[in-house]
Amino acid sequence: MIDLHTHSTASDGTLSPCELVNYAAEKNIGVLALTDHDTIEGLAEATVAAKNAKIQFIPGIELHIAWPTGEFHLLGLGIKSISQELVKIIDLLQKGRKKRNLEIISRMQEAGIDIKITDIKTTNAKTIGRPHIATWMVEQKIVKNHQHAFDRYLAKGRPFFVERKGASLDESIGAITQSGGVPVLAHPLSLYVSWGKMEGVLQNLYERGIQGLEAWHPAARVVECERLEKLARHIGFFITAGSDFHGKTIRPDRAIGKTAGGKTIDDIFWTEELKPALEK
Repeated sequence: MIDLHTHSTASDGTLSPCELVNYAAEKNIGVLALTDHDTIEGLAEATVAAKNAKIQFIPGIELHIAWPTGEFHLLGLGIKSISQELVKIIDLLQKGRKKRNLEIISRMQEAGIDIKITDIKTTNAKTIGRPHIATWMVEQKIVKNHQHAFDRYLAKGRPFFVERKGASLDESIGAITQSGGVPVLAHPLSLYVSWGKMEGVLQNLYERGIQGLEAWHPAARVVECERLEKLARHIGFFITAGSDFHGKTIRPDRAIGKTAGGKTIDDIFWTEELKPALEK
């Protein structure tokens, strides 16, 4: 099995990079990508752990991209060295995260919730985001679970939701490429593009330099993934699949090595798709 989309405590996962790799080994994952949000902090630790666990490790990142609708996340897989352009983008996104966190906390305080940003920073995560605020809300019994926190308070259109600035798509594609990585569009349905417009949008993204498309993701239905894969192959993308695994508490519905419909992520996505792209 393989998994090309996972998270650790370097961003919003519940397992440290080392723990994530060891857990993947226990679950018989042979190829693992760590793609933490807007950070590369966990890659060095995961690289060492993967070598010890005899797992093929793919250093990666997941960048938040400016987009008019929905949410655009760009994976960078197979990063070999960190370009100055990528450093600048990470710095921009981290500053944006910090500003957003403060605005969310302010909204919560205005609603009568006794919370300070330092309450959230007690977590061991290096990159703080909405999932950590959701964890605090669960611990304070304000909500029943993480999903309830997002559905009621933190998701787009909810009382505590705050937009944050995304990185330039073209600059991010360039930064990933200059770092020796491959740009991959994560969970395309989160773009909130209708099926009638999807081909045109994906064609444009392909022409701008995105090489891969994560057609298989647990947030989508199997029939949607099959449709995305067919469309992506027609355009010229290579196909990836991931679990978007965060851990048992943050996203308990997602299992490492599994994707849409609970399907095991077969190594065909590695042997026939991603490997040739990374070896260019």
